[in-house]
Amino acid sequence: MYIEQIYTDCLAQASYYVESNGEAILIDPIRDVNLYMDLIKKRQVDLKYIFETHFHADFVSGHLELARLTSAEIVFGPNATPKYPCIIATDQQEFNFGCLSLKALHTPGHTMESTCYLLSSESSKEAVFTGDTLFIGEVGRPDLAVNPQLTNRDLASSLYKSLHNVLMCLPDHVIVYPGHGAGSACGKNISLKKQSTIGEQKKSNYALQPMSEADFVELLIEGIPPAPQYFEHDVSMNKNGYQVVSEVLEKSLKALPPLVVKQELDKGTQILDVRMPGDFEKGFIPGSINIGKVGMFAPWVGTLISPSQQLIIVCTVGEEEEVISRLARVGYENVVGYINDVETWQKSGFELDVIDSIEESEIPDNIIGSILLDVRKREELRLGFMSGSKNIPLAELEDSLQEIDMNNDLLIYCAGGYRSMIAASILKSKGHKNVKNIYGGFNAISRNPIHVVDL
Repeated sequence: MYIEQIYTDCLAQASYYVESNGEAILIDPIRDVNLYMDLIKKRQVDLKYIFETHFHADFVSGHLELARLTSAEIVFGPNATPKYPCIIATDQQEFNFGCLSLKALHTPGHTMESTCYLLSSESSKEAVFTGDTLFIGEVGRPDLAVNPQLTNRDLASSLYKSLHNVLMCLPDHVIVYPGHGAGSACGKNISLKKQSTIGEQKKSNYALQPMSEADFVELLIEGIPPAPQYFEHDVSMNKNGYQVVSEVLEKSLKALPPLVVKQELDKGTQILDVRMPGDFEKGFIPGSINIGKVGMFAPWVGTLISPSQQLIIVCTVGEEEEVISRLARVGYENVVGYINDVETWQKSGFELDVIDSIEESEIPDNIIGSILLDVRKREELRLGFMSGSKNIPLAELEDSLQEIDMNNDLLIYCAGGYRSMIAASILKSKGHKNVKNIYGGFNAISRNPIHVVDL
């Protein structure tokens, strides 16, 4: 038996490769199918099945492309209604490969088709792949079923039953392999750990402690942040099918001259500048939104920009294919081209815009007439915040513009500077002229006792 967790940091997502006696299976693969095809070739095995725990909302699965490239069959759990050929497993149905078996355990709650898969050898139950039903230290959010007849309370009640009647009944030694880690929007507060056991989760996971179903429902629905706008889009793609990534790249990998970029801007195309904040602020095409190509880049794009929006990418030379591929992971396929050099834009007679940033030591003692904007998540405020600051989480900024006086000076901070530059670029694109970013964010602010920090 060989198990490999394939973790994609920028999605905080885990897929799994399991192998036995020359046969292999995959669970929840992402769209970058070369990762898996290279592994299959290296291990010299046949891919027999591709298991999906549910219709994913936060990324586009690679199941269709992998099935096309191999002889593997796609498997979903009960209640799944995909628009392409696959096996719809029944609860408790077993699938054999090599000398191992994988049993479908229907665990509705995160979505109604959510299914976990129990891996067993000839002698014992070994591991359970829990998808978005059970995370390490957390459980899945109960509001992602694309079904107007189901409320989040209905789903939370189903999840309670799935956890207590199915997963918590497994032996304590069974290894828990979740679908996501810390940073994913599919759970409120997922642990940094990548795996655990059923026994450990019974002891430490707050959602698995003794409580009534009613108390569990109230606990689970409290404080759920709004689902990013691309979630429903990705569910639809995973359910109905999509074009292969090679076709997306073929139509998107087009270097655009400045005049064409200007024409696209006039038509409403959005410039997405993926350079790091320190490079972006020195000069950018007016109207650009800066989301640096690091960390949770693609999920932030999905949170802040509509999947239907036409995009032009600004990136350094050689990064075009990576950026377009990462956007395709979350279902963003409307890239019309890219530009590498903003100086070429300027040399063609077009203006560049800039954003001023200041050090923490340059924050004025008297900020009357300015707005101090904190764009961190609300739960981050427990770490402290600057006195007089207004908190609007970055994910909610677009819907909260009416709360910001466009005539005032504006000082923006987050935790370290990544999100504050995104916020500054959005406000600039909306016409705000007097925007300043605070270098180092609250991490820098909190180290200096000169500034009053409320704790």
